[in-house]
Amino acid sequence: MGILDNFERGLERAVNGAFAKTFRSGLQPVELTSALRRELDTKAAVVTRDRILAPNRFVLTMSPSDYKRMRGMGAALTDELVSFVQQHATSQHYQFAGGISIDLVEDASVSEGMLQVDSENVKGAVAWTPVLEINGKRYPLSRSTTVIGRGSDADITVDDTGISRKHVQIIWDGQRAQVQDLGSTNGSQLNGQPVRKAILEPESVISIGRTRIVFRVLPEAAPPSPPRNFVDDATRRHDVGGFWSES
Repeated sequence: MGILDNFERGLERAVNGAFAKTFRSGLQPVELTSALRRELDTKAAVVTRDRILAPNRFVLTMSPSDYKRMRGMGAALTDELVSFVQQHATSQHYQFAGGISIDLVEDASVSEGMLQVDSENVKGAVAWTPVLEINGKRYPLSRSTTVIGRGSDADITVDDTGISRKHVQIIWDGQRAQVQDLGSTNGSQLNGQPVRKAILEPESVISIGRTRIVFRVLPEAAPPSPPRNFVDDATRRHDVGGFWSES
């Protein structure tokens, strides 16, 4: 894709917003991905012959009604947007200065169906989040082994009569992942080939029964560390609970 100039960028935003307002359907997720693609292509800057730097922090500002509807989709929407940004950057050979961060913000001055996108390059640490995508839902790999199967005792239960109660397990050591078939009746496939145990590369596809599992690693901006010798109640609860909270 070519890089749009500011006039074309403003015109596209106005047309998209007017279209949404006309049909009173508000913003749709596909409009968010389209806007992020334009923002990446517009702001991408050639630093050297082999390096094209793109923004990695995005703020999507929308009306309160659109914001409420988007937030109702949960963290999966943000995960999907981050994955989209990463995939588009890879296809265009863009690079980032740090992890990808996408925030949704509501503003009463913004009309329903309108979307404002602001972005910047932010240098910082990257937090790599491994996830499994199964039937349109994402499951972060928060433990060293995750068992997938039809049984209720599996870590991830899938409603598929073609798979075993404990069919496969995903092993994550903090840096790389492996898939291992657990002696299932119908076997497992990795990228179309039978597999017993193998390393998982990002975007690998595991097939069990009629179920398709995609392994992805999402680069996200690492949260800033709290000041030394200062831990407030919220931080203390986060450390003790050991869960990921949505910003």
